[in-house]
Amino acid sequence: ESNLVVIKPSGVPYHKLKTRDMVVVDMNGKIIEGDLKPSVDLPIHLAIYKNVPNAGGVVHTHSHFATCWAQARKPIPCLGTTHADYFFGDIPLTEMPDTEDYENSIGQQVVKCILQNGAERCKAVLVPGHGPFVWCENVEKSVETAFVLEQLAEMAYHTIVINNGNIKTLEEMYLKKHYERKWGKGAYYGQK
Repeated sequence: ESNLVVIKPSGVPYHKLKTRDMVVVDMNGKIIEGDLKPSVDLPIHLAIYKNVPNAGGVVHTHSHFATCWAQARKPIPCLGTTHADYFFGDIPLTEMPDTEDYENSIGQQVVKCILQNGAERCKAVLVPGHGPFVWCENVEKSVETAFVLEQLAEMAYHTIVINNGNIKTLEEMYLKKHYERKWGKGAYYGQK
Protein backbone atom coordinates (compact mmCIF):
# COMPACT_ATOMS: atom_id res chain seq x y z
CA GLU A 1 0.00 0.00 0.00
CA SER A 2 1.29 3.47 -0.83
CA ASN A 3 2.03 6.12 1.78
CA LEU A 4 3.16 3.51 4.29
CA VAL A 5 6.69 2.98 5.55
CA VAL A 6 8.18 -0.16 7.07
CA ILE A 7 11.03 0.52 9.49
CA LYS A 8 12.99 -1.44 12.07
CA PRO A 9 12.08 -1.02 15.72
CA SER A 10 14.15 1.17 18.01
CA GLY A 11 16.99 -0.54 19.86
CA VAL A 12 16.49 -4.07 18.52
CA PRO A 13 19.79 -5.53 17.26
CA TYR A 14 19.71 -6.67 13.63
CA HIS A 15 20.67 -10.24 14.52
CA LYS A 16 17.58 -10.50 16.74
CA LEU A 17 15.10 -8.94 14.29
CA LYS A 18 12.15 -10.98 13.11
CA THR A 19 9.74 -9.98 10.36
CA ARG A 20 7.01 -9.55 12.95
CA ASP A 21 9.17 -6.95 14.76
CA MET A 22 9.08 -4.50 11.86
CA VAL A 23 6.89 -1.43 12.35
CA VAL A 24 4.52 -0.07 9.69
CA VAL A 25 3.77 3.65 9.93
CA ASP A 26 1.95 6.19 7.81
CA MET A 27 3.65 9.29 6.40
CA ASN A 28 2.89 11.16 9.62
CA GLY A 29 4.65 8.52 11.74
CA LYS A 30 1.44 7.00 13.14
CA ILE A 31 1.87 3.28 13.84
CA ILE A 32 -0.40 1.24 11.57
CA GLU A 33 1.00 -2.19 12.38
CA GLY A 34 3.47 -3.55 14.92
CA ASP A 35 3.87 -3.77 18.67
CA LEU A 36 7.27 -2.08 19.02
CA LYS A 37 8.35 1.56 18.81
CA PRO A 38 9.78 2.56 15.41
CA SER A 39 13.39 3.63 15.01
CA VAL A 40 14.23 7.02 16.49
CA ASP A 41 15.47 7.89 12.99
CA LEU A 42 11.91 7.67 11.61
CA PRO A 43 11.59 11.47 11.15
CA ILE A 44 14.70 11.41 8.94
CA HIS A 45 13.31 8.62 6.78
CA LEU A 46 9.94 10.37 6.52
CA ALA A 47 11.61 13.65 5.51
CA ILE A 48 13.34 11.85 2.64
CA TYR A 49 10.17 10.06 1.50
CA LYS A 50 8.15 13.28 1.62
CA ASN A 51 10.66 15.57 -0.08
CA VAL A 52 12.85 13.55 -2.43
CA PRO A 53 11.24 12.60 -5.73
CA ASN A 54 11.17 8.84 -6.40
CA ALA A 55 12.48 7.86 -2.96
CA GLY A 56 10.98 4.40 -2.47
CA GLY A 57 13.53 2.95 -0.07
CA VAL A 58 15.78 4.53 2.57
CA VAL A 59 18.72 2.85 4.28
CA HIS A 60 20.73 4.27 7.17
CA THR A 61 23.80 2.41 8.34
CA HIS A 62 26.78 2.83 10.58
CA SER A 63 28.99 0.88 8.18
CA HIS A 64 32.65 1.15 9.10
CA PHE A 65 34.32 3.17 6.35
CA ALA A 66 31.39 5.38 5.36
CA THR A 67 30.90 6.26 9.02
CA CYS A 68 34.63 7.02 9.35
CA TRP A 69 34.26 9.58 6.55
CA ALA A 70 31.21 11.05 8.30
CA GLN A 71 33.09 11.21 11.60
CA ALA A 72 36.04 12.89 9.87
CA ARG A 73 33.49 15.35 8.46
CA LYS A 74 34.78 14.78 4.94
CA PRO A 75 32.86 14.00 1.77
CA ILE A 76 33.84 10.75 0.07
CA PRO A 77 35.75 11.85 -3.04
CA CYS A 78 35.08 10.33 -6.44
CA LEU A 79 38.48 8.88 -7.26
CA GLY A 80 37.62 6.31 -9.89
CA THR A 81 35.18 4.86 -12.36
CA THR A 82 33.73 2.33 -9.91
CA HIS A 83 32.50 5.29 -7.85
CA ALA A 84 31.21 7.04 -10.99
CA ASP A 85 29.23 3.94 -11.97
CA TYR A 86 26.96 4.58 -8.97
CA PHE A 87 27.30 8.20 -7.89
CA PHE A 88 27.72 11.41 -9.86
CA GLY A 89 30.58 12.97 -7.94
CA ASP A 90 31.61 13.08 -4.31
CA ILE A 91 29.30 11.79 -1.58
CA PRO A 92 28.37 15.07 0.10
CA LEU A 93 28.31 15.96 3.76
CA THR A 94 25.25 17.62 5.27
CA GLU A 95 25.47 20.59 7.57
CA MET A 96 25.53 19.84 11.29
CA PRO A 97 22.06 19.24 12.71
CA ASP A 98 20.63 21.22 15.59
CA THR A 99 20.51 19.29 18.87
CA GLU A 100 17.03 20.68 19.57
CA ASP A 101 14.53 18.49 17.73
CA TYR A 102 17.56 16.44 16.65
CA GLU A 103 16.04 13.84 14.30
CA ASN A 104 13.85 16.40 12.50
CA SER A 105 16.89 18.63 12.12
CA ILE A 106 18.89 15.77 10.60
CA GLY A 107 16.00 15.10 8.22
CA GLN A 108 15.95 18.75 7.15
CA GLN A 109 19.72 18.79 6.62
CA VAL A 110 19.65 15.51 4.65
CA VAL A 111 16.86 16.73 2.36
CA LYS A 112 18.55 20.12 1.90
CA CYS A 113 21.80 18.41 0.91
CA ILE A 114 20.04 16.04 -1.49
CA LEU A 115 18.16 18.82 -3.24
CA GLN A 116 21.21 21.10 -3.43
CA ASN A 117 23.19 18.31 -5.09
CA GLY A 118 20.38 17.20 -7.42
CA ALA A 119 18.06 14.45 -6.20
CA GLU A 120 18.26 12.60 -9.52
CA ARG A 121 22.01 12.09 -9.09
CA CYS A 122 22.61 12.30 -5.34
CA LYS A 123 21.59 8.96 -3.82
CA ALA A 124 23.61 9.19 -0.60
CA VAL A 125 24.77 11.75 1.94
CA LEU A 126 26.88 11.65 5.08
CA VAL A 127 25.65 13.21 8.30
CA PRO A 128 28.69 14.61 10.16
CA GLY A 129 29.68 12.53 13.16
CA HIS A 130 26.82 10.13 12.46
CA GLY A 131 26.81 8.10 9.24
CA PRO A 132 25.35 7.63 5.76
CA PHE A 133 21.78 7.82 4.51
CA VAL A 134 21.06 6.19 1.15
CA TRP A 135 17.86 6.14 -0.92
CA CYS A 136 16.70 4.81 -4.27
CA GLU A 137 13.43 4.01 -5.98
CA ASN A 138 12.98 0.81 -3.95
CA VAL A 139 14.36 -0.95 -0.89
CA GLU A 140 16.39 -3.52 -2.83
CA LYS A 141 18.31 -0.87 -4.77
CA SER A 142 18.76 1.17 -1.60
CA VAL A 143 20.36 -1.78 0.19
CA GLU A 144 22.60 -2.51 -2.81
CA THR A 145 23.60 1.16 -3.01
CA ALA A 146 24.40 1.26 0.72
CA PHE A 147 26.63 -1.79 0.23
CA VAL A 148 28.37 -0.16 -2.75
CA LEU A 149 28.80 3.08 -0.78
CA GLU A 150 30.68 1.20 1.94
CA GLN A 151 32.95 -0.43 -0.66
CA LEU A 152 33.65 2.97 -2.26
CA ALA A 153 34.37 4.55 1.13
CA GLU A 154 36.94 1.83 1.82
CA MET A 155 38.46 2.13 -1.66
CA ALA A 156 38.77 5.92 -1.28
CA TYR A 157 40.48 5.51 2.09
CA HIS A 158 43.01 3.00 0.77
CA THR A 159 43.64 5.02 -2.41
CA ILE A 160 44.44 8.10 -0.35
CA VAL A 161 46.73 6.08 1.94
CA ILE A 162 48.56 4.56 -1.05
CA ASN A 163 49.01 8.08 -2.47
CA ASN A 164 50.38 9.43 0.83
CA GLY A 165 47.37 11.66 1.36
CA ASN A 166 47.29 13.14 -2.12
CA ILE A 167 43.86 13.19 -3.72
CA LYS A 168 43.29 13.29 -7.46
CA THR A 169 39.60 13.10 -8.20
CA LEU A 170 38.28 11.46 -11.34
CA GLU A 171 38.29 13.75 -14.36
CA GLU A 172 34.87 15.18 -15.25
CA MET A 173 34.74 13.51 -18.69
CA TYR A 174 35.20 10.04 -17.15
CA LEU A 175 32.77 10.79 -14.35
CA LYS A 176 30.09 11.78 -16.88
CA LYS A 177 30.82 8.85 -19.20
CA HIS A 178 30.60 6.20 -16.49
CA TYR A 179 27.57 7.67 -14.76
CA GLU A 180 25.61 8.40 -17.93
CA ARG A 181 26.25 5.02 -19.58
CA LYS A 182 24.57 3.38 -16.60
CA TRP A 183 21.95 5.95 -15.51
CA GLY A 184 21.61 8.55 -18.29
CA LYS A 185 18.88 8.87 -20.91
CA GLY A 186 20.86 6.83 -23.43
CA ALA A 187 22.12 4.29 -20.89
CA TYR A 188 23.57 1.19 -22.50
CA TYR A 189 25.23 -0.57 -19.55
CA GLY A 190 23.83 -3.98 -18.59
CA GLN A 191 21.14 -6.15 -20.12
CA LYS A 192 18.21 -4.00 -21.12
